Amino acid sequence: MGAAEKAFVTVLVASAAMLAPVQAQEPFRPIHAGPEAGYVCYNPWERRALVESGTVLRLAAALYNVRTHVPGSLVHARLCRRPEGFVYVLTVLALDGKVTHVIVDAVKGSLVGVR
Repeated sequence: MGAAEKAFVTVLVASAAMLAPVQAQEPFRPIHAGPEAGYVCYNPWERRALVESGTVLRLAAALYNVRTHVPGSLVHARLCRRPEGFVYVLTVLALDGKVTHVIVDAVKGSLVGVR
């Protein structure tokens, strides 16, 4: 077997390893990864189920209400539950390079806090 064929087999084996099925996570199981202790954050499937059931606002609606208070680009968004209710925890990158964490009430769309 030549060098080119060995390289091809190596790439083929590596590709097959990457395509192997990944063990699925249990759906609707909260992840304890909130910004502070006491937050329970949800995965995208759980967030979609909560939005479709009408329990929380869509992320776009929550963003619309806080754009004037915190200008910048959305970098990351999570839907979390805390003792007071559901919130979106948003990471916003301002034009000056500052990173801001914004907490928005996911039911009302009102700004709860900025850090």
